Amino acid sequence: MNTTAGHLATEPSVSRMGRRRFIGATATGVALGAVSRGNAAAATPGNRWTPRYILASALYGDLPLTEILPEVRKIGAEMIDLWPKPHGTQREEVDVLGEDSTRELLAAHGVRLGGIACYKVGAFNLAGEFAVARRIGGTRPVLVTTAPGDGSATGNVLVGKIRDFLERLRPGIAAAEAADGVIAIENHSQSLLQSAEAIRRFAELAPGDRVGVALAPHHLPQDAELLATLARGLGPKLKFVYAQQYGKGAKEKLPKDDELLQLPGRGPLDFGPLMRALAADGYAGPIEIFMHPVPRGVPILETSAAITAEVNRARRSLEACLAVLSDD
Repeated sequence: MNTTAGHLATEPSVSRMGRRRFIGATATGVALGAVSRGNAAAATPGNRWTPRYILASALYGDLPLTEILPEVRKIGAEMIDLWPKPHGTQREEVDVLGEDSTRELLAAHGVRLGGIACYKVGAFNLAGEFAVARRIGGTRPVLVTTAPGDGSATGNVLVGKIRDFLERLRPGIAAAEAADGVIAIENHSQSLLQSAEAIRRFAELAPGDRVGVALAPHHLPQDAELLATLARGLGPKLKFVYAQQYGKGAKEKLPKDDELLQLPGRGPLDFGPLMRALAADGYAGPIEIFMHPVPRGVPILETSAAITAEVNRARRSLEACLAVLSDD
């Protein structure tokens, strides 16, 4: 997630958005929740939902895959999300190692390629990344990127822009189909998908099962119930979830304790409603515990062991949100 943009909740267009307006903007999207999710079984007293975590290589900065891959299963995951520069170096490392060696390295650690961060590549150049993912054994890989465009658009103008974007995305969707992969468009500042209306309309208009939304709370108003409402409304179009909050931001250098406020359980955002919404819907896509360091490209903490411990602390915080379900 490129965070050169500011936090939406602090921008005038969003700061004037009251709770009622946001819920109104997502109300139609909630109706999508009535359709079949195409996801895992929803949580019930006799059927506990299990989050599917994916480890972001960017959390480890420029550390090599040989040091990061052993950490994947330690955080309860089986998948890794490869990030390129400036956030990480692991996507470029694949090109240096070669696809055969990368595939063998993943297999040696019992890890699957679950995603590639494609912000730098862009939404209209995904075919090559899907081909790489297929060759190194990606399992339904999710390529996350953004939709370029005017995020202030509304109504029919917005619908037209989304339709135009999806038309240009056709080759990428075809590549996703060939690779048994998924394109997830992140709601992001300085992009077409930055408002609740845009997210909802995109979910309504996106064709088939190969393209949907990467939900990023970091770029939305920090209201727990609003995030849960939006997640429910996305239904099967919710393809990826970033477990990242705004905290004190990620643009300026802050003391480490303040920087870590982006993580679940550190900052003030309550992830409970969102996690319980995902459980109720049987969400089956990846959940990525995430934050941005300043400057980009450095490990979030000094050692890989410390980073893994911090991810596990965040994971325990997320899973504690689900305790009420097991008590029912």
